[in-house]
Formats: sequence, C-alpha cells, structure tokens
Amino acid sequence: MKFNPVVYENNDEVNKAYEAGRCDVLTTDQSGLYATRVKLANPDDHVILPEVISKEPLGPAVRQGDDEWNDVVKWTLFAMIQAEEFGLTAANVDQVKGETQNPDIQRFLGVIEEKGKELGMPNDFAVVLIKQVGNYGESFARNLGPDTPLKIERGLNALWKNGGLMYNPPFR
Repeated sequence: MKFNPVVYENNDEVNKAYEAGRCDVLTTDQSGLYATRVKLANPDDHVILPEVISKEPLGPAVRQGDDEWNDVVKWTLFAMIQAEEFGLTAANVDQVKGETQNPDIQRFLGVIEEKGKELGMPNDFAVVLIKQVGNYGESFARNLGPDTPLKIERGLNALWKNGGLMYNPPFR
C-alpha cells in the first residue's frame, strides 16, 4: 500500500484537516479515535477499524506516595470486575447478598470475613459500589458502550472468560 503521511503540529490541527478532507484517514490509539469521532459533524459517517495497531492502555491513576488512596482506587476497579464475573448488578446485588450460599460471593459482599476492613474500607464496600455504579460491564456500557455517543464495543475490555483482558486478583 502506498500512502503519503500528512503531519500536523497538534491534535486539533489533525482533526480539522481530517474533517476538511485534507487527509483520508487518521490514526491514534482507539480511545483517541472514539473521542475524535464523537466531535465530528457527522460521527456516524466515520468508521473506526477493529484492528489494533497501537496499544494505549488506560486506567485509573493516583498520586505517587498515597498508598491508602491507591488501594481504594485499585480495589474499587477490581471489585467492579469481580462483580461482573459473579453476575452481580446494581439491580440484583441486595437480593444475591441475602440469598447466596456461595462463600466466595459472601466474602466479596462482606457477609462473611472482613475483607473490606482489611483493605481499609467498609466491609460492604463492594455492595455500596455495585449499587451506586454497577459492575464493570454496566459502567462500561453506560459511559462508553454502543448506546452512548462514543459507541465503543467491549473488545479487549471484556472479561477474560469472554475473550477480553479484564480479570482481577481473588478476594481472599
């Protein structure tokens, strides 16, 4: 394939050139492409190709040296992923908490043992979290998914058991 690279000083210039038709395609990490597409005059007229040619993992970050806050942020993300794997949702977490006999889910929800307290959080932090924001899949769908302006498919952001990369350490 022959191509003629067109280089601009910054993203704003690149996006303007692309929308004006001065270039046929643009490339950056997928999240950047989705963020650019949503700003275009006719977002649905533009296709983001499924091939990943640039890995730019994104995730939560905290200031260095704040270990307690780092633990809260890290285990909050892990809890959202674990909730999805367990099938826990904002709609069913209270019912499951009251009915489950699965010790892994009981431990995770703070019914038995004190894993939340061991992490410096309320023992039922996962229940509160799931009720407020849902599991990872619910949050992804609501904020980034196909029914949002960004229209991002889960892809590698799916659970490991569904072909993605999302998994977490066990809550033991």
